[in-house]
Amino acid sequence: MLKFEDYAYERPILHEEQETFKELIVNFKNAQSAEQAISAAESINAFRNRLSTLYNLVYIRASIDTKDTFYQKERDYFDEIQPNLKEMYTEFYKELVNSTYRKKLEKQFGSQLFQLVDNEIKTFSPEIIGLLQKENKLASEYSKLVASAEVAFQGETYTLAQLAPFAQSEDREVRKQAITANAGFFESHAKQFDSIYDQLVKVRHEIALKLGFKNFVEVGYLRMQRIDYNAEMVAAFRKQVRDYIVPLATKLYEKQAARIDVDSLKFYDESFQFKSGNAKPKGSPEWIIENGRKMYKELSNETNEFFQFMLDRNLMDLEAKKGKEAGGYCTFIEDYEAPFIFANFNGTSGDIDVLTHEAGHAFQVYSSRNLKVPEYIFPTSEAAEIHSMSMEFLTWPWMELFFKEDTDKYKYSHLADGLQFLPYGVAVDEFQHLVYENPDWTPDQRKDAWKKLEEIYLPHRDYDGNAYLASGGYWQRQGHIYDIPFYYIDYTLAQICAFQFWKKSRESHEAAWKDYLDLCKQGGSKPFLSLVKTAKLNSPFEEGTFKEVIQTIEEWLDSVDDQAL
Repeated sequence: MLKFEDYAYERPILHEEQETFKELIVNFKNAQSAEQAISAAESINAFRNRLSTLYNLVYIRASIDTKDTFYQKERDYFDEIQPNLKEMYTEFYKELVNSTYRKKLEKQFGSQLFQLVDNEIKTFSPEIIGLLQKENKLASEYSKLVASAEVAFQGETYTLAQLAPFAQSEDREVRKQAITANAGFFESHAKQFDSIYDQLVKVRHEIALKLGFKNFVEVGYLRMQRIDYNAEMVAAFRKQVRDYIVPLATKLYEKQAARIDVDSLKFYDESFQFKSGNAKPKGSPEWIIENGRKMYKELSNETNEFFQFMLDRNLMDLEAKKGKEAGGYCTFIEDYEAPFIFANFNGTSGDIDVLTHEAGHAFQVYSSRNLKVPEYIFPTSEAAEIHSMSMEFLTWPWMELFFKEDTDKYKYSHLADGLQFLPYGVAVDEFQHLVYENPDWTPDQRKDAWKKLEEIYLPHRDYDGNAYLASGGYWQRQGHIYDIPFYYIDYTLAQICAFQFWKKSRESHEAAWKDYLDLCKQGGSKPFLSLVKTAKLNSPFEEGTFKEVIQTIEEWLDSVDDQAL
């Protein structure tokens, strides 16, 4: 059995790949029957999977160790050639939609592929290749800058992920110092963060103009493959969050202030949930994984098989370490049919959230890996986040394995955090709409815009005189804003769906699990709202959905004596 470290990488030579691809395209064009066209398309998919496998190996290995010069060079190389690969694939997409055998191809591959392909075609033209290369390079520059953080704190040096547990300290002064040290890294590199983003906004605006759009907002929606909803529906969703969630979140912050016994909640208090300390996993990363194995074994046969597959092949890199990129993600290595989970364990409850969240993504992709269309391996982002966020709730019955006597604390803060996240999530979305509608804004104007959004969506927030954060710099730590524009509302839409799974699982865990499994098996073969229907969930855009879900959660939170936790 091959393990992740044995997965072979060899640099693809662009001009050789272009030659091979030309032959594959000719075969597709010259197909004499629908069967021949299907076979030629499958050969092209195999070609694309091979290159995607190589890219993913580079991406994973470069993000695990940003000091690995070999894989950093290979990552730079892929940043350079990705737009050329996009050009090749767009040529295939154009042939696909115009094929004589389109009806039979749609029957074979499903109509969703053709909707996805139409969007892809609209976001590419050979004249933007240079701009796409520049965009890739800038996004990588941001990731490397964040990963380079080595922050001096209490006589030691920490990465940003390693610093996070201090922000949950029972000592308020330590919390304040940890948050100040974290913000200090961003503040000391503020000019670089400003410059990278300024260049990204201008490059993306130029891409939009060259593609015939008035600004990048439309391109962002097309890239994110938003097939069955639009910017107006998103704006109405944000308004619901403003109307229903912001007052509720503010009330929860007031309860938290009373619970931790502070007169007024400062920004550095927000991560500290309980006076006796936050819920923390009661063991080492190895112990967490061992309990994860037990949990997934008991949850279902399918999750047992999946988690064992991941463990046997070393498909997880979980601990925070120097030189490792920030955050967590799941990707899929096509030719090995292997999901991969990347995380930064740091001894907080977030370690368990990652174990369930990223494993939700990985389990979905494992469940739909037999769909033979590369575009269907993952669904579009907002649908993908349903799998991850719902897995967090569907594993609640096993949380005692990790938190023991702190389980009630964990559940309360997990559910409250889910609600309190929504205003921040929609603020990030609205910020990006404003930025790309105003591409000539200066860095200061962007910070002013963020500050105003914080006043609307996060009215409780008090930075206690930290000048960098108070002037609107907080958003610079949100990697999605730099790397994948408009990828954020997805989490909030999925959160409303995940809350529905939480509600269903309390009524019947078995029925909820069955609906979840059915959803995972669909992969990305349908657009977002169709997948929501498949899972027997209500659309998050409907006002009734919002009210009903939030009411149930509010009742549950109110039923808990949080002061006693």
